[in-house]
Amino acid sequence: MRELGADLSIAWLIPFAGMLLSLAVLPLIAPRWFHRDRNKVLVAVTWSLPVLILLEVIRRETGQHALLETAQEYVAFVVLLGSLFTISGGMYLTGNLLGTPRTNVAFLAVGAVLANFIGTTGAACLLIRPILRANVERRFVRHTVVFTIMVVANVGGLLTPLGDPPLFLGFLGGVDFFWTLRLFPQWALAVGLTLAIYYVIDRRYYARETPLSRVEDIEDYVPLGMAGKINVLFLGGVIGAVLLSEPLYEIGAAIHFPFVRELIMVAMAALSLTVGSQLPRRWNQFTWAPIIEVAVLFAGIFTTMIPALAILEARGEEFGLTLPWQYFWLTGVLSSFLDNAPTYLTFTSLAQGTLGVDGLGGLMSTTVTGGAAAAPAAFLAAISCGAVFMGANSYIGNAPNFMVKSIAEHTNVRMPSFFGYMGYSAAVLLPVFTIVTLVFFL
Repeated sequence: MRELGADLSIAWLIPFAGMLLSLAVLPLIAPRWFHRDRNKVLVAVTWSLPVLILLEVIRRETGQHALLETAQEYVAFVVLLGSLFTISGGMYLTGNLLGTPRTNVAFLAVGAVLANFIGTTGAACLLIRPILRANVERRFVRHTVVFTIMVVANVGGLLTPLGDPPLFLGFLGGVDFFWTLRLFPQWALAVGLTLAIYYVIDRRYYARETPLSRVEDIEDYVPLGMAGKINVLFLGGVIGAVLLSEPLYEIGAAIHFPFVRELIMVAMAALSLTVGSQLPRRWNQFTWAPIIEVAVLFAGIFTTMIPALAILEARGEEFGLTLPWQYFWLTGVLSSFLDNAPTYLTFTSLAQGTLGVDGLGGLMSTTVTGGAAAAPAAFLAAISCGAVFMGANSYIGNAPNFMVKSIAEHTNVRMPSFFGYMGYSAAVLLPVFTIVTLVFFL
């Protein structure tokens, strides 16, 4: 990548920037037009075409190699997301728990842990319906949905590459699967502070509920259960395939088929679709639309990011970003409005160029070299936290945000407007992220 980016003009950043801005702006200014899959394809092709010409014609020798590597990463990325989406869609939590502050906090805390095994999207979609059922007798529910977006759909998914798409891209690029577990202190502080704020707010709202609503809540209590338990086994198969990535890659190389890991994931997803009851999918209102959208749009993102990441990796020192806190906030601010996966790759490439390390794996180093302000691992930690945490800052920061909002609105919960939600996130999350910065990144 560095060789490709050494002599490319900065103008080759435009297709990548254009693709990301299209994803941020078009859903707001032309939602009906952008909702159609063919128009998403049109956007992806429009921005990708100049890059394909660059890689296949102008820089053919280095471009084709970069394109092949990126294509393999794209397949692995989409297959993982598709598998987790398919399997989690076959699980449905039944029952109707008490809608008390303690129960709600427990739900969100479990969701923050669960997000690291079935992804933030899977965890949010699995838990939002039982959370809404538990609180159906209450008048004040909106804040609980907002905090579900913050904790379960975003902040909670920091600890494994399965948790959030940017971390899986890091894993594909050479970051060790278990490296993100080192971010447990950052995760615990951010999740803990956010849950503490929620508990205080929910207790105040709960005190305003009528005695009748509390009685009805107790009368409607049904213990928690799960339909589609067989899918836990298939989920374990996907996790096992990811953990065994290296030996599976070696097997694939020996038989000239590089996608053994992905074949196992597809098999687990296929079994999930064919084994057991299909009722959980009906209850979840399962459709393929979200994963089709991801596959189409990320084809454009992966293509357009090739020259952009090559430029940043080759000339990162020119941008003057030398401190971990700068990477935390810049990654986070962009992840608030653009997709956090390409944002993660943008700043890890920039860090590689600034620190002079090769590959994402080089950013795991704990050795300070070349007069840098901190070890490469500190920059990788800052980027990872910024990408995962700050997707919670707006509805468009992460894909599950709008899903949770939509599900809540279908149950007659009046959700905040786009800027209304940002008011919540500014009041709650900006102080939390400031504390995280002071403790870990200064």
